[in-house]
Amino acid sequence: MKQTILALLSLIVLGISAQAEDNWTSMFNGKDLSGWKSNDEVPGVYTVEEGKLKVSGGRAHIFYVGADNNAKFKNFEFKAKVMTTAGSNSGIYIHTEFQEKGWPEKGYECQVNSTHTDIKKTGGLYAVKDVLNDAPNKDGEWCDYSIKVEGKHITIKINGIVTADWTEPEDWDPIKTLKNMPGRKLSEGTIALQGHDPKSTTYYKDLFIKALP
Repeated sequence: MKQTILALLSLIVLGISAQAEDNWTSMFNGKDLSGWKSNDEVPGVYTVEEGKLKVSGGRAHIFYVGADNNAKFKNFEFKAKVMTTAGSNSGIYIHTEFQEKGWPEKGYECQVNSTHTDIKKTGGLYAVKDVLNDAPNKDGEWCDYSIKVEGKHITIKINGIVTADWTEPEDWDPIKTLKNMPGRKLSEGTIALQGHDPKSTTYYKDLFIKALP
């Protein structure tokens, strides 16, 4: 009996240690939008529905601000479950910052789109390392979406499969390369979720982030 109790206590301690080592921070509590700030370019785009973050109704962006209202990341891992619906378009911005309106000018967009008319599909680094025409996810089904940034290296995975692997060149000049996207470069910043248009409905849940050295 004593050995059984000791074994159980060891398992508990190991479990706590493993959680502490993981250092993942939950970004969404499934109940409300605590820790997030929407620019409300179109009001009401972001709601919570049965534990899911629903994005629907028009162009707007919601930015992760965290518990201290000042969340910033340089090197990090991000993971979430994402579900698109027919014809929907969304995106996950990285190294960005709060902006009152318009498409976020700072940072990169990681695309979320299975069947929208835009040929740039889920899992691509928008306009930089795109996934074209054939999406790795299906509407109406949850997919695992992960993003990792280490130094100048960005990796995007959908359901564990790498869809974009890109290193920002030392001489990267987005003004020359992308023309209308001068802020597309790595620095530091937060995560933002995109509401794209009135016909797009996308869902997010189980959002986590982990800062890396």
